[in-house]
Amino acid sequence: MKRGVIVDTGPLVAYLSERDKYHAWTCGQLEHVGFPLLTCEAVLMETCFLIGRNGGDAGDPIEMLNQGWLSIPFDLSLESEAISRLMRKYTNVPISLADSCLLRMTELLPESHLLTLDSDFSIYRKHGREPVPMVMPER
Repeated sequence: MKRGVIVDTGPLVAYLSERDKYHAWTCGQLEHVGFPLLTCEAVLMETCFLIGRNGGDAGDPIEMLNQGWLSIPFDLSLESEAISRLMRKYTNVPISLADSCLLRMTELLPESHLLTLDSDFSIYRKHGREPVPMVMPER
């Protein structure tokens, strides 16, 4: 995997939804990153669902992938043991499959940053002890 910016569901939904309260913030962040943004299939699935549920085109996130704005360098079948370990560790939070995959991606890409709206990532730890490097809006 190459290093870069890893993107969570929230910023993708905000970018694709002009009415989203984080749309302007996300657009501003994307002006300063290199493309493609890195993500996982679970995030793409969540994004398609949420965009469609909110009246948008559920195919827009797939089009971002087709156009090279997104890349999916993560292979769940190769990382399933690590994902299982993370999901068991954070059952009290709880952690979703998408968040587990993103957390694992931050472990595999040590110089990467996670673009997210999810404050749970301030609880999660890379390699069990290191804070996840994040770009988040001020709360």
